[in-house]
Amino acid sequence: MRCTTTRRRALLPVLTVAAALAVGSALAADAANVADDPALEARVNAVSAELRCLVCQNQSLADSHAGLAIDLKNQVRDQLKAGRTAPQVIDYMTARYGDFVRYRPPWKASTVLLWAGPFMLVLGGLFGLWRALARQQAAQAGLPELDDADADAAARLLAPAADSTPST
Repeated sequence: MRCTTTRRRALLPVLTVAAALAVGSALAADAANVADDPALEARVNAVSAELRCLVCQNQSLADSHAGLAIDLKNQVRDQLKAGRTAPQVIDYMTARYGDFVRYRPPWKASTVLLWAGPFMLVLGGLFGLWRALARQQAAQAGLPELDDADADAAARLLAPAADSTPST
């Protein structure tokens, strides 16, 4: 009886892995058949390239494989199938998710900092560099020239004194 219990315990991990593989393959979905209309897919990819993945944030919908990106791409496909134009689809997505969903947000008051920010940072850095160099140049220009007597006096002050060693 003890032998069958040991066999069952040894067989349990194997059965667990087999069950997990069977469930995983049963839940796997087939890839969407997107090649039915190549012209539509080209339009879907063109519009999806203009929209940002809301999950990845640094990829377009066309490049992302996130679940939400696939759903949004399917929405784009459905709207293009319904006869909407690319600007209409982009306007719909912008109305639903805000300007953030667009890679090239429109010019308006709420996006001015987004467009002008990088230029302002570069100009601020150049201004700061110019001010630092001007201060350094002014500081160097204000220093008096040392004559030989002053240079000798400075050397004596900076040189270690010979009689400053402690005696025991």
